[in-house]
Amino acid sequence: MKYLIAGLGNIGDEYADTRHNIGFMTLDALADASNVVFDINKRYGAIAELHLKNAQMVLLKPSTYMNLSGNAVRYWLQKANIAVENLLVVVDDLMLPFGALRLKTKGSDAGHNGLKHIQATLDTQNYSRLRFGIGNDYPQGGQLDHVLGQFNAEEQKTLPERILQATEIVKSFCLAGPEITMNLFNKK
Repeated sequence: MKYLIAGLGNIGDEYADTRHNIGFMTLDALADASNVVFDINKRYGAIAELHLKNAQMVLLKPSTYMNLSGNAVRYWLQKANIAVENLLVVVDDLMLPFGALRLKTKGSDAGHNGLKHIQATLDTQNYSRLRFGIGNDYPQGGQLDHVLGQFNAEEQKTLPERILQATEIVKSFCLAGPEITMNLFNKK
């Protein structure tokens, strides 16, 4: 089976370690653990291919910036001939406490501009997403600074373990399927 795993984020050094780039960080960890390297010269983003048992994963870090992520996702679904049922988007989520991980097979964009553009571009809400909680501990009017800010010292202590858990969810999604994966990981 072939899967497209799209980790959302923004390109550029100024965004590298920000909360909004947790999708990029998760895919980087997955690639590093498997000794695969991203080709940064691909259309609409950086691409790496990972083979794990009977699953072939196309890892995508879009170069379109967050608000136009749908262009990259649609292009790579078509180019790699992957069904939308085999798409998993890894994305930050303000509504979840820091480090919480939730896999969903469909749903609204929940106000996330990257998901909003993917939904509009694919004309469906029926694609899987792994929501990585970044918390909402910021003052009124401080959402943008929080999302585009770096993880604080306390969060950085547990961030590697949470990213590792996210990579395990991605692998389980591809090997065991979304239903089994949700039953295994969403309860934790």
